[in-house]
This record gives sequence, C-alpha cells and structure tokens, in this order.
Amino acid sequence: MAPLLEGKTALILGVANKRSIAWSIAQSLADAGATLAFTYQGERLEENVRELAGGVKSPLVIPCDVSKDEEIERAFETVGREFGGLDILVHCIAFAQRQDLEGEFLATSREGFRIALDVSAYSLVTLARAAAPLMDKRGGGSILALTYLGSERVIPKYNVMGVAKAALESSIRYLANDLGPRNIRVNGISAGPISTLAARSIPGFLKMLEYVRDKAPLRRNTDPAEVGDAGLFLCSPLGRGITGEVLFVDCGYHILGM
Repeated sequence: MAPLLEGKTALILGVANKRSIAWSIAQSLADAGATLAFTYQGERLEENVRELAGGVKSPLVIPCDVSKDEEIERAFETVGREFGGLDILVHCIAFAQRQDLEGEFLATSREGFRIALDVSAYSLVTLARAAAPLMDKRGGGSILALTYLGSERVIPKYNVMGVAKAALESSIRYLANDLGPRNIRVNGISAGPISTLAARSIPGFLKMLEYVRDKAPLRRNTDPAEVGDAGLFLCSPLGRGITGEVLFVDCGYHILGM
C-alpha cells in the first residue's frame, strides 16, 4: 500500500529545533510520504532548520517573518514555483513579549497585545489567504494550527498568549467556513504542555509540567510524537470529513474540573 501522503506537499512554519512540536508533526508527515518545505525567521534559526530539513530530504528551506506581508508573499511564490501547488500548511507560530508573560494580564501593554495577536493569530489568516490559491491547484488541502488550553481557561502566567490562542481558535472556525467550499479544511491541535523552547519561556513552566503529569487521566505528559501523529491524521485523507475543530492531545487533562 502506498504511503498515506505520497505525492503530497506540505509547508511547515515554526520549527526552531528538534524539540519543536512543529518538528514532530513534520516527521510524521515525512514518514507518511509527504514532501516538505520549511520556513525560518532570522539567521539565528536558519542553521538548525536547514540541518533538520536535510534529515527528511526537504528540498526547500525559505525565510519568512509572518509579521511582514512581503515575506509571506515571497515565501508562497517560491513554494508555488518549486512545488506547483500545496496540499498542507502547518502553522506552529506564537509569540508574546516576555514582560507580558511575567506579571498580571491586567498590565499587558497595547503594543504587547498587538504583537501577540498579530504573530500568534492573525498570521494564520494571512498564511491561509496565501496558501489557498496553491491548494486550489491541488483540488483542496488541509491547514493545521497549534493551540493550548490557555485559550479557554486561565493558566497562570500564560496571560496575553491565552487571549491570542482564543483568537486563533476562533480564526480556525471562520477560516474553515470560508475555505470549505474550496475543499480546504482548517483544524487545530491543543497539545498538553511539552518542554519546547517556546514553552520554557513561560514562568513556572516546569511546575506546570509536573502538575499535569500528576493529574492528567493518563498520568503522564504528552509525547511530541503523539501530536505529530494527530497532525498526520488531520492533514491526511483519514481526516477528510473534519474541519473547524480543535483536537485535544493532552493525555485527557482538559476534561478535569479540579
């Protein structure tokens, strides 16, 4: 039997290193036969991304700062030229200023709020808009974004990032409605806390990790590979009837009241 994603192409945004959830999703897609392209932001991350991309025989690694429309336009022009179209877009991008994660949410600055919502939520809208014409060439496609429980419940020190994730999840639903007639599905994965570079910037993250491990129904933390395989499911024909959904991959922690 042919691999599940043989002949499919995917663009992955948000890989920083081998601990990134984006990388786990990329590995699952590559193992299923997809041809991958990666983006990076800034020279600091370029070397890491290129090295990882080489490990899955990716033919394309391109710069893309999602806060700059011109960089998004150039990135998708390159993808279109090299791939001829696009089947899968994976959005694993989030950012908030450190000072907006350390104090009270009440103290969030106007600029800090703007930055968090722009990079973490609006970027999905503009990336989907750029990806849609390339997916039209393939008769449809799948868009996947990463979110977290802090979008709907108060998580200490998650602050403005929780608000940004709430906006991201709402954007998933509105985009799913807009793009559904074009056979483009849009979904999210809400992963349990995983020790990534971004997560460790949240004050008290290690305590959060321990708490979830002790309280989650499965009594363990989420394995990045579990998120990768869930991403494969949603992006593949196995998830062809699913759009506008957020799938929890958190060992069941989100079902708890206390």
